Parts: sequence; C-alpha cells; structure tokens
Amino acid sequence: MVILSTRVANQTPSGSFAMPVSGLRFEPRVDVQARNLAEGQADVSIRGGVFENTGFRIGATSLFDPQTGHYLAEIPVAPAMLESPVLLVGAENAILGFNANVGTVAYGWRRIEHRGEISAGIGENSYNRQSFYQGVVIPGHPHLAADVEWSRSSSDGPVQFGDHDFRRVGGRIQLRADSRQTDVFAGYQAKFFGWPNLYTPFNSNETEDLQTVLVTLNHRQWKSADENWQIGAYYRRNKDDYAFNRFTPLGAVHPFQHTTYTRGVAADGRLALGGVTVAFSAQAMADFLRSTSLTFGKFHTRRFAKAAVVPEYSFATTAGKATAQAGVAFDDSNRDSSAVSPVVGFELWATTGPRYYLQYAESTQLPTYTALNSNAAGGLFRGNPALGRETTRNLEAGLALRQSGWDVQAALFYRWDDDLVDWTFRRGVTARTANAVDIGTSGLELVATRKTRRYDVVLGYTYLDKSPDYGSATIDASFYALNFAKHRLTAAMTFRLGAGFEARLDNEFRVQEENLLRTVGGNQTTLTSIGLYYLPPQRRGLELSLLVENLWDSRYQEVPAVPATPRQLSAGVTWRY
Repeated sequence: MVILSTRVANQTPSGSFAMPVSGLRFEPRVDVQARNLAEGQADVSIRGGVFENTGFRIGATSLFDPQTGHYLAEIPVAPAMLESPVLLVGAENAILGFNANVGTVAYGWRRIEHRGEISAGIGENSYNRQSFYQGVVIPGHPHLAADVEWSRSSSDGPVQFGDHDFRRVGGRIQLRADSRQTDVFAGYQAKFFGWPNLYTPFNSNETEDLQTVLVTLNHRQWKSADENWQIGAYYRRNKDDYAFNRFTPLGAVHPFQHTTYTRGVAADGRLALGGVTVAFSAQAMADFLRSTSLTFGKFHTRRFAKAAVVPEYSFATTAGKATAQAGVAFDDSNRDSSAVSPVVGFELWATTGPRYYLQYAESTQLPTYTALNSNAAGGLFRGNPALGRETTRNLEAGLALRQSGWDVQAALFYRWDDDLVDWTFRRGVTARTANAVDIGTSGLELVATRKTRRYDVVLGYTYLDKSPDYGSATIDASFYALNFAKHRLTAAMTFRLGAGFEARLDNEFRVQEENLLRTVGGNQTTLTSIGLYYLPPQRRGLELSLLVENLWDSRYQEVPAVPATPRQLSAGVTWRY
C-alpha cells in the first residue's frame, strides 16, 4: 500500500481519488478546511496561520500559486509518486520554505519500483472513481525507471449542486544510483466542482473549473545526513474559471477567469565544512497573471528570490550532544522591499533520553494577486494594492522522547504576525475585503505515536490563542485569520484484526473560535472517517474496502458560511501486482 501520511489511518479518501492533500485531512499538526471535498478545494493551515501561510514543496522546489493560496494544493502528482510528507515549521521553514510564513508541507520523490495498481470505487450520489498506476524498472547501474498514473472521479454530490468531475494524468522518468536520483515529471489535472456558498456567504450556487499543468526536474545526491544537496526547476500553469452563479446563461462571459504561470529554480542542502555543517537554500521564481477581473492593481508580473545560509556547530556535552545554529535568510522582489531574517537555535540530544530544542526564526512573504489586484471599491472580492511584505517572528521550545513504547513530540510557541493579509466581512457590505492585521498567536502542540504488531495509534492535541489588531479597519468577522480551533484533538487508529481484516479510524474533535459567519453546526464538532478493509490471504494483492466519511453527519462549517459535506458512504476494490 502507498502511504500518503504516516499519521493518518485511511490512506484513500471516500469521495474522490487520492491527491497529496488527502493525507493531510486528519494530520495532527495540519488543519484542512474543505469546501465540497478536501480534494475539491481545501485551505491548508498550520499552527493557526491562514491558507496563504502554508507552502508546498516537492524535492528542491517550492510550488506557488500567485493568484491565491486557495490553489496552493492544486498539485497534479499522484501520491504513489511521492514520499510521505514532512512538516517544516519554525527554523526549518525559515530556511527551506518559500513565501510561506508559518509552515511548509514537503514531499520527496519516491523511488520507483516495478509494480502496478488498479483501483475502482462506487458510492452514494452516483459517485464513481477509477485509477491506474504502473512503475517499470530497467536493471542496470545506474538504473532507469519510469511510472505513469491516470485517475478520474465524478459524483452528483451529497447536496444539490455539489457535483464534481475530476481527472488527472502524469508520468515520470527516474535515473537512480546508490547515492543519487534524478526525476523528470509532467502532469495535468482538471477539476470541475460546485458547491453552495463556495466562497461567498450570499446563498449562491457557485462552481470552480480548474486546469493545472506541472512540469518539474529534480536531482539530488546524498552521502550522509550532513552531506547532501539537491537542485530543481519547475513550470506550473493554473487556469481558473470561477462562477459566482453557475446558472449564468450559456455564452455569457464569466467575470472571474484567471490564468497564472510560474517558473522557478531552486537548490538546497547541507555541507560539512570542517567541524561546521552549513544548511543552505536558494530559490528564484517569476510569475505572470492573465485575468478578466484582477486588473485594479499596480502590476501583473513579479519576480521573487530567496537565499538562506545557516551554519551549525555540534559538540559533546556531559549530557550528550548539542548543536547550535545561527544564520540569515534574505528575501527579495522587484515589486517590494527586500528583507533579512535571522535564524538561531539550540538543540540538546541526551545520551539516553529526550531531545530538547529552543529556536527563534523570522520569515517574510508577499500577498497574492487576488488581494492586490481585486477592485478595492466594488465587487465580491475587494483588494488593496497597498498591501506589502508580511513578517512573521516565531519563538519556540520543544522536546521529543520515547517512553514506554510511545514516541512523543511537544512544542510550545509564540508567533508574531505583522501585516498579515486576511479577508474580512462587514455587515451591510456584499463583499469580502482584504485587510492587513497584526496578530499574536500562542500555541501548544502534542503528538504521541505507538505502533505494535496488532495496532497503530497516533494522538494529537493543539491549543491556540490569538490577539488580533486590525488597526483602523472595521470588521464584523474574519474568514481566515480568526477561523481557528482553540482546542483540536485527533486520533488515528489502525487495528489489524486477523484473517486479512483491518479497521482504520481517523477522528477529530475541535472547539472552534466563535465566528459571526458560522451559521450552522455550532463551534464544536466531532468528525470521524472509518474504513473497513479485507485483504484476502488467498488472493495476495487484492483489497476490498468500505469507507464512511463524516460518520456522525456533522453539519459543522469548516469554513464559515460554507455548508458542511454530509456523511458519505463508498466501497472500493484495489488490485496491486
């Protein structure tokens, strides 16, 4: 089985084919706020940040959507081609992240194996999906390998006008030796989906029609944990046709059509220089926007650049091993001022016991075109061309330990966000407005994992508290910056029952900050996704599954004013060979 994430139980979604975002749905340190399906449109936030504070990275390159962070997770790559995600926060994100102030979901390219997989599923509301994956390896040294993937799914939707039609195709060539790997990938994804109040709280049946192309090259070499490097380049095109009213007459021009182009090159690694290890990264990116409505700003092209150099020095202590790091990151753009951000940290690895760390890191990012170029005086989305560079300062302490069979991680942090771009609502104004806000966020994260022959358990808890200052702006509600869980508990459990049967449960309980826009479902909810699997011992490679999403049929609105996805039941069959 391909593992989307080691911290979730169900690796296959119940309403679509698997996408990279599928493995984040119940991740204890990631909050996925979905519209329709998580695979339809999902805002991904980390530690109470907004959707545009989270980056996505494959290999050396950080992918980016210059129009809006709503499309950051539009990645036309099959999870079968990717390693399980690693979450970068604090100092790691300051070094390796790109235009993402709070965190980055980082993937590596998976080693291709000679294998194949065919999968299909059916469910309520005329839901059906099909997918195919094949990897081929040509022996040699180095060896050449290739894999291809095709997937599709469609449904009438669990609510009226909540239908979807998704397609994805991609292929990769890989050259691999003992200590190096080169991947060349090209993929295409098309998604049409509808949902009432998809982006606006005005009782309209809205639709999205997205088409994403990604071409990328990545090469990495490794010798040890302190001696490795990789370089990469990518091209991404994202076409978006958003309809506020899906019943606009045929032939009429949709007023919200956007196409963005991004091109980037990047490198990162760790070099051992004498007694010092130097962590480094560099990335340059250029974007271009074509739009029918985002025409009120000052520009529609932009260039970004970032470089980070952070030396680390390790030494022995009476308690074990210690590492101190200190360095800087530099961000630049032809459309805004540059910024220098410090990164400092200290770690203590006990000889037999916990790992402790303390770190301080700063990072910066620039707003997207929807915030900068939307009409500031009218329309559904009102922007602000004067929005500038956003700055985040993060102070964090934590530990990791193993005790009685449990792996435990804990982090306590405080984050200052200055000039964070939020979208706000005001009574009597039929629009959402981009406003800058200064926010202080305090938080606690706990994750505990235990794996045995019979069961796996991953428990998570997050506490958040915020102190916002919108300055002179008058707001009645916040769609994003103040849409956070004060308390969030997750529990992913896998039970191997014997005779080929497995039960997998993903659970989340949350107490949400109150929000004027959240009209249904209250501020507390319990969400459960349960999967029952049968892998017949006499038919190796065959898997039968029954999945239920939103088992308790919660009406809680993950994004304020956006209707929840009701309970969905589906069944699937997969053959791996």
